[in-house]
Amino acid sequence: MIVAEMSGNHNGSLKKAVEIIKAAKQAGADAIKLQTYTADTLTLDCHKPDFMTNPKGPWAGRTAYSLYEEAHTPWEWHEELFRVAREEGILCFSSPFDRSAVDFLESLGNPIYKIASPEITDIPLIEYVASKGKPVVFSSGIATRGDIELALSTCRAAGNDDITLLKCTTAYPTPLQECNLAMIPEFARTFGVKAGLSDHTLGSLAPIIAVSLGAVMVEKHFIIDRSEGGPDSSFSMDKEEFSRMVKDIRNVEAALGSNSFDPSASSIAGRRDARSIYIAKPMKKGDTLDEENLRVVRPGFGLHPKYYKECLGKRVNRDLEPGDPFSLDLIEP
Repeated sequence: MIVAEMSGNHNGSLKKAVEIIKAAKQAGADAIKLQTYTADTLTLDCHKPDFMTNPKGPWAGRTAYSLYEEAHTPWEWHEELFRVAREEGILCFSSPFDRSAVDFLESLGNPIYKIASPEITDIPLIEYVASKGKPVVFSSGIATRGDIELALSTCRAAGNDDITLLKCTTAYPTPLQECNLAMIPEFARTFGVKAGLSDHTLGSLAPIIAVSLGAVMVEKHFIIDRSEGGPDSSFSMDKEEFSRMVKDIRNVEAALGSNSFDPSASSIAGRRDARSIYIAKPMKKGDTLDEENLRVVRPGFGLHPKYYKECLGKRVNRDLEPGDPFSLDLIEP
């Protein structure tokens, strides 16, 4: 599943939010993800140091409250956005950040719940989300192994085992050397979950690698045009880039194929060029097979070469010509 994360890239415009949904569908996304919160459900309107954003991030110098106030998706838009997504044939789901958001999303028929990275320690929220019986997606982001184990066990204790765990690095943008994509198959093995990637790198290299490592979901921040700006624009993928990433991911899936030992259709056709046993010189009934008149050559329509030594020294039971494929029933009893 390829998920386009809208986040705050609508820049406060419902019209732009609708355009993003339609553009994501056109770019090949399987789903559009919203975030359902208000500044008041996330934090306090406070200017103390604890409530300032990361001084090294893209939102340096701002209070968390002002950022969330700018970036949130108004709740009164949600019904329309879900409706547009249904019309466009793209799945729409959201990340709730408190119980009231869960109740609101339930009224809209939200099909999947995403627990954002900072909320992975919000055990009461996870319990409530899990109780709704919908698939739950977690971002690992800030989480320690203990945080992940507690979150997953909480979800399962509520009777919900439909879990996807996304490798995520909370850096905007994320340097490639901090992606640690090798954790994707490790997540699946260690925790018995579906695994994927919530990506904040620039470009599509990390998502493509993730799919080759077994990711079943890739989430990427999406914007129609980065020049429009916005709180997440600097690390969002525009429509053209996203479309190219989708094509690359689908090609990776096609190339990975299955883990069957059976040859592909093309390889089966190519077996005509395999070696097999053929008659190389004219033979009369009763002649003895030797290395001159019996050869292992291309193509592969004759007897398997593993029988070659077994056939040498035996007599043939009929006349044979060069180019006749050999078989065991041509040997005298």
